[in-house]
Amino acid sequence: MKPVIPKKLAVVQDISGFGRCSLSVAMPVISACKVQACPIPTAVFSNHTGFSSFYKTDLTSSLPSFFEEWNTLDFHFDGIYCGYLGNTKQIQSITSYIKEVKMQLSDSSNFYLFIDPVMGDHGKLYKGLPDDYLAAMKQFISNADIITPNLTEACLLTDTPYPDFPISIDFLEALIEKLFVYNVNAIVITGILREQNIGNYIYEKKSAQHHFIEVPLKSHSRPGTGDIFASIIFSSYINGYPLLECVKKATDFICICTKASDEAFVPIQEGVIFENYIDLLNTSDLLKHQSSQMS
Repeated sequence: MKPVIPKKLAVVQDISGFGRCSLSVAMPVISACKVQACPIPTAVFSNHTGFSSFYKTDLTSSLPSFFEEWNTLDFHFDGIYCGYLGNTKQIQSITSYIKEVKMQLSDSSNFYLFIDPVMGDHGKLYKGLPDDYLAAMKQFISNADIITPNLTEACLLTDTPYPDFPISIDFLEALIEKLFVYNVNAIVITGILREQNIGNYIYEKKSAQHHFIEVPLKSHSRPGTGDIFASIIFSSYINGYPLLECVKKATDFICICTKASDEAFVPIQEGVIFENYIDLLNTSDLLKHQSSQMS
């Protein structure tokens, strides 16, 4: 059988040397999902910002040259995945590059833009982001095929007051309707806390179906799990898997890694020990592992 050439996914976000997040987890996870990960680092951190101190080198000024070189060499991608972006200049550079890419395509229907609009949590915008960042992100996601905001980010993008708990399904359905003003094809609202569970709410325009996947919440939130989650969804989707199956796959994998990290007493700041389970990033293997854990 002739080997299959993997799809190519350009991945735009920062990289941290320690702490298991952003490009440090996105690249191996995407590769394990049988997609070529082509990184575009927006900044380099010694470790993620959840630690008491960190060193950062900002690469905003390098992005235009980076993209220009890719255009010069006529590189082609099946999609672009954007994670955390630290300022509006980065959004502008990426937007310009996407426009150039689409202009060169005779058929852009098989080219995907995936955006994880990482910018807030617990009802608030992250500290350090500029005042015009939210407005820029609202405009940016209007180009996307799939977005994966958490509950805070979904509320920020729709100017919706952050809700009291527990979160109702009616509230989530209304939030989804507001998000479709941006003309995206699919939305996954992530990390929704409901009593003793955590869930993800999914809506895809072409099927017009709502889905809510909920699992028991058995541990604290850990850095980098959102990056792993988005990486699994986007790389699996670009390989032709249905969105609902992609979200289930990502949810199962995060549950496995989080449980193992708790049992091994891994410090929360160090994320999850996904390295031990990365070979499970095949749907059938994940299902077998989950079944063995339950039996």
